[in-house]
Amino acid sequence: MKTVIITGVSGNLGQAVAKKFLDENFKVIGTIVPNDPVKLDISHPNFETVVVDLMNEEDSEKFVRSVVEKNKTIDVAVLTVGGFAMGSIAETKMADILKQHKLNFQTTYHVARPVFVQMIKQGGGRIFLTGARTGSDMKFSKGTTAYGLSKSLVFRLAELMNEEAKGKNVLTSVIAPSIIDTPQNRESMPKANPSDWVRAEDIANIVYFYSTGEAAVLRETVLKIYNNA
Repeated sequence: MKTVIITGVSGNLGQAVAKKFLDENFKVIGTIVPNDPVKLDISHPNFETVVVDLMNEEDSEKFVRSVVEKNKTIDVAVLTVGGFAMGSIAETKMADILKQHKLNFQTTYHVARPVFVQMIKQGGGRIFLTGARTGSDMKFSKGTTAYGLSKSLVFRLAELMNEEAKGKNVLTSVIAPSIIDTPQNRESMPKANPSDWVRAEDIANIVYFYSTGEAAVLRETVLKIYNNA
């Protein structure tokens, strides 16, 4: 049985990805934060959660090592943890940027690095980092300065990982959605049309496809999932 790890599995995207991979007979190991207030509605014999402080590099590495010790390999890693903040340049101080850097880039790098090293060692694997359209081009980051800057580093990390992994069957892709259709986004943007957004289930389906043998020859590193937003 293949193994996938999902960081932030209690989030909207994390749960959708977990359910998809469970349906496809994967062993799914998801991280949750200490005292996670979100109740998971997933009950499956191949699903387990692990409490990990992803802002702590040592704890993150320990988590990856424990997965490898129990399951021998990590076939897929989907890293969904992050945070969001509004703010123009005039409204954004360095403390705001550092906070978003910690939430969006450090939590990603703390897991991506040991997973990447393991996949190189085992001779293959697929890594998915969660970016955003705002991070792909700064023209989309107007009004979200700290968030956009932190997400832009996720794209650069994927480029570097793919450069180092050439010829080793380890591919890193960035999930770059526009707006995900979640209860939280519907509440914060009541005048918007959610049908223009992207469903978490659709993202999960795309991530799974890029993890299959049928997609093994693809080398697309940015998955632009915009719908009509």
